[in-house]
Amino acid sequence: MVAADEGGEYQGGMKQLRIPAVYMRGGTSKGVFFLKDDLPADQAALDRLMIRVIGSPDRYGKHTDGMGGATSSTSKIVILSKSERPDSDVDYLFGQVAIDAPVIDWSGNCGNLSTAVGPFAIEQGLVEAPADGTATVRIWQANIGKRIIARVPMKDGAVQELGDFELDGVAFPAAEVKLEFLDPADDDDGSEGGAMFPSGKRIDTLDVPGVGAIEVTLINAGNPTIFVDAARLGLTGAELQKDINGNPKMLALAETVRAHGAVAMGLVKTPQEATGKRQHTPKLAFIARPAGYTASDGKAVTPEQIDMLARIFSMGVLHHAMTGTGAVAIAAAAAIPGTVVSRLAPVGADGRVRFGHPSGVLSVGAEAREEAGQWAVKKVMMSRSARRLMEGWVRVPA
Repeated sequence: MVAADEGGEYQGGMKQLRIPAVYMRGGTSKGVFFLKDDLPADQAALDRLMIRVIGSPDRYGKHTDGMGGATSSTSKIVILSKSERPDSDVDYLFGQVAIDAPVIDWSGNCGNLSTAVGPFAIEQGLVEAPADGTATVRIWQANIGKRIIARVPMKDGAVQELGDFELDGVAFPAAEVKLEFLDPADDDDGSEGGAMFPSGKRIDTLDVPGVGAIEVTLINAGNPTIFVDAARLGLTGAELQKDINGNPKMLALAETVRAHGAVAMGLVKTPQEATGKRQHTPKLAFIARPAGYTASDGKAVTPEQIDMLARIFSMGVLHHAMTGTGAVAIAAAAAIPGTVVSRLAPVGADGRVRFGHPSGVLSVGAEAREEAGQWAVKKVMMSRSARRLMEGWVRVPA
C-alpha cells in the first residue's frame, strides 16, 4: 500500500511518493510494472496515481513530466499479484493511459506487455523457476478474464533476457519468450454467439454516417476487435504511420467506424461513449491482399513473404507495428471460415498466418476446430521478447 514514508521527499511543500517499480519492454511496447501490494486499494486513488506516473494529461503531448512515452505503445501500466486461482500463478492487470486526458482504460489487455509479465513475476519472486531451461508461468489476465501461458528462458538462475531472437518493430535482438493465449474467444457464460461473435454472425454490416454500409467482422479474441477491408476506408493496407497519423480526416473516419463497431458489439450504448470513455477497446484493424511495401525501417517486404497486409489503430492513431492482442484476433479470425479475415487469408496447413505490418512481418498460429457446428479457437501462439530497462522506484507527487 502506498504510504508517505522515509523514501519520500518534500518539494515546494508537497510530498513525493516513492513507489517500487520496474520499467520494461514487452514486444513492441513499454510500460511501468508494479506489485499490487505497493499500490492503493481504492480504485479512484489508483487511477489518479497511475495517470500521474505516466505524466497525463499532457497538453503538450510529450509526457515530459512522467514515465510515459507519449504514444499508445508506451503509455502503459501493469500491476501483478500472486494468484489465488488454482490454474494460475499470477494475476495480471493492464491499464492504458490516454496522453491528453485524465483517463486510464482498464477494459482490455496488452498482448505485447503480456510477454514481460512472466519475466517480471519470476524476478519479483512471485513464481518459482528452474535455474536453467524454460520456466512456465501461468497468467490470469484479469481485464478480460483469460489465461495466458508464458514460456520464459532461464540461465544461471536468472531470466535470460538477451539473445538472437529478432522481432520486427524492435531495434535489438533479445531472448525469445513464447506465449500461448488459451481459449481467447471462449464464452465464459456459455451463451450462444456471445463471446467470439457478439452478433452471432461472422460478418456484420455497420451503417456509418458519412460512409454508408461497411462489412466488418466483430470478434472478441485477445481484445474486442473490428476487422474491415482496407479499400472500404479508402486505404491500400500498405500505409505507415506517416501516411495516416497526420491526416485528421482519416483518423476521424477510423474513430467513427470504431465507435459504431463498439456499439454493435454491445460494449457501449453510444458512439460518443466509445470515444470519450472507452478508447482502448475495441480496436479497429484493416486488412488487404499481399503487396510489396517498404517498412518503417527501410526494409523491403515482398508479397511472397506474407499472406495478407494488416494495420491496426490504437488510442486514436495507427500503431507503429501490430498490437499483440491484434495478432491474436488476426489468428483467430483467420482460422474461422467466413470472416473478413479468413476469406482473404485463411490459416495455412501449419495453422499459421503471416502478415505484413508497418514495421515488418509477423507470424501467428491458431489451434481451432469445429464442434457441433460451432467453431472454437483453443489457443493462439506467438513469440515475442522482453527486457528490463530500469528498476527501482518511481517518484509521484502525493
